[in-house]
Amino acid sequence: MEKINSLVSPARAESRRARLAHWAWVFFSLSVLTYLASIAITQAFLAIAGLFFAAHLLCNRPRIAFPPIKLPMLLFCVFTVVSVFWATNTAVGWFAVRKLVLFLIILLAVNLIASNRHLVWLWKGLFIESAIVALIAAGEFVRQYRTVRMEHPHHVYPYMISTRITGLMGDWMNFGGQQMLVFIVLATFLLLGLKVRRAWWAVAIVVAVSIVLNLTRGVWLGCFFAIVYLLWRWKPKWVLALPALAVVIYLFAPRMVHQRLWLALHPARDPALSIRFEMWQTGLNMIKAHPWVGVGPNNIPQVYGLYLPPGQAPEAGFHEHLHDNFIQFAAERGLPCLAAWIWFMTALIWQMWKVRRRCRVGRWLIDGAIAGWLAFVVEGFFEFNFGTSPVLMVFLFVVSTPFVVEQLEAVAGEDSSEY
Repeated sequence: MEKINSLVSPARAESRRARLAHWAWVFFSLSVLTYLASIAITQAFLAIAGLFFAAHLLCNRPRIAFPPIKLPMLLFCVFTVVSVFWATNTAVGWFAVRKLVLFLIILLAVNLIASNRHLVWLWKGLFIESAIVALIAAGEFVRQYRTVRMEHPHHVYPYMISTRITGLMGDWMNFGGQQMLVFIVLATFLLLGLKVRRAWWAVAIVVAVSIVLNLTRGVWLGCFFAIVYLLWRWKPKWVLALPALAVVIYLFAPRMVHQRLWLALHPARDPALSIRFEMWQTGLNMIKAHPWVGVGPNNIPQVYGLYLPPGQAPEAGFHEHLHDNFIQFAAERGLPCLAAWIWFMTALIWQMWKVRRRCRVGRWLIDGAIAGWLAFVVEGFFEFNFGTSPVLMVFLFVVSTPFVVEQLEAVAGEDSSEY
């Protein structure tokens, strides 16, 4: 109990003096610390934080800070709203508009996180939460594996792939995307942070195992590119050893991992890849037919069959989206919206890179955000991860981190020992 108080008390003492801002700070922190537990709870906390912050703005009129990404973000939001009016079903299109409220995370993070200690405390809380969820998911994997081995002993792989571990998210893609982003920041903490206790390595191993057991290749690929970047920042020579390390991991990995990787090299035999090729081609057909406003947000499943080649039935599988951020935005919201989104993502990485060059302390947090951005973009070539709220919320908090560090660097008397 004393250890918990030692963590909470300094953060509480460093909260904003204004009472409304203080409560916004409290609920925003609770929102961050429940990202991996419940989407309903975390969004409820975020909404309450937003209301307190809005009241703080009206009553106290503080100076508002926001990263220099406003124009592309605004254009992305505008083009999203415009595309709804040309949708086949406008009612479901407005659900995508509601998700735009999640950009509030960047605003709240930059203006409410009170100190470097508070920021690191939030990340450490996420690391621990990720490990707890990973243990729950590992138990889920064991139960599923035993059941499948007993009921389908000759078809273990296909049944395990169709019932992958989900942690507390209820969806394996959401679980894998969240674990990927948290693991990358945790890996950055271990490689580039200072005064790292050995216990955090055990936490990282638990989280890494859950990512392997999640059996999602896009997540693996995102982690790989992020780790390459982190090794380059840590000790560049280790990048050369990465292929050998990958071979060792492969040799000791479960048989299902071998099958997942083998099928990735033989897409004709992998339904997960063949259906993606169909989706991408169908999405390109949608773009050709509706280049300016798309078919409408969340309207892909309703019109999917219309853009298949004549007489061709869709492959059995999930058709709610197109499993690619770039094709998805162009197909459902139009090429102008895709251009705005690319501008937004490019502005994010460019501004984060500039912040890294300017800041003297807290660089591991900035490098973690850059690596997280890289992993998110790589995974986004195979999954519509920008369209799933649980993953998007973690991503927006990750990319807000460098701008928080920049805001706090000049704070007098800041204790940088946590870095």
